[in-house]
Amino acid sequence: MVVLAVVLMAAVGSSALALSPRRAWAATPSPATTGCYRWSRALHVGMSGADVAQLQIRVAGWAAYRSYVTVDGVFGPQTQAAVARFQSGYGLPADGAAGSGTFAKLDSLQDADCTPVHFAWSELDDSSACGGGFDGGKLPATTVQANVFRVMWKLEALRHKLGDHPLVITSGFRSILCNQWVGGASNSQHMYGTAADVVGGSGVSLCAIALAARSAGFSGILGPGAPSHDDHVHLDSRIENHSDGLTDGWYWSAPACGIPTSTSTTLKALEAELDV
Repeated sequence: MVVLAVVLMAAVGSSALALSPRRAWAATPSPATTGCYRWSRALHVGMSGADVAQLQIRVAGWAAYRSYVTVDGVFGPQTQAAVARFQSGYGLPADGAAGSGTFAKLDSLQDADCTPVHFAWSELDDSSACGGGFDGGKLPATTVQANVFRVMWKLEALRHKLGDHPLVITSGFRSILCNQWVGGASNSQHMYGTAADVVGGSGVSLCAIALAARSAGFSGILGPGAPSHDDHVHLDSRIENHSDGLTDGWYWSAPACGIPTSTSTTLKALEAELDV
């Protein structure tokens, strides 16, 4: 797959977005960025552009149950529904259109480097024991970082749905060597920057995390009751990862939390299950 590098410039500066053959938009901000994206127009159904894609990235954690927000730069009903859930979640008028009030709330939720306020690059980059950073994985470092950025915004939504209790990242991106060192799966989503292993802070159980993640845009969920996942919850965006050579699909398994092992491996099956 040909992937174009994408760099999000500071403040209102220019922003370019990567377009894969499946129209998957991705922003790749730099940790050194001193400003963040600013919207210059209100957005609603029927509009399209890079600003819509930026909005989709930030509301992706407000997807419907067993669904995800397609980051394609096109403002359709799916995006409208996610925006409305975001608005409702933060006490805004839930009309599904993104205007000044929605943008102000999004601005308040992000740091100057564009990352959500409750998560940092250092929490999701490669283990310090493996050298840190975002290189050495299955994709170029800029693409890995773009994927991590999207995961971070989903985690921000998940955190809010859990009553704003902290979520602790125990593993984010892993280089190929680091993944081998920890005994990760041979084609682990961690090597693409599309996964995070989490535990809850005070008052948040692993099962609460797994259950809430079902409506936070995660197509991969592994938690208590799944082999080797009784001490953390693995979350990933595997259905949006078109670089892993796997059939796009869902995989949820946390039997101890009432989430039976279930899969959906075809787009036709996915479309039948989407609740938008």
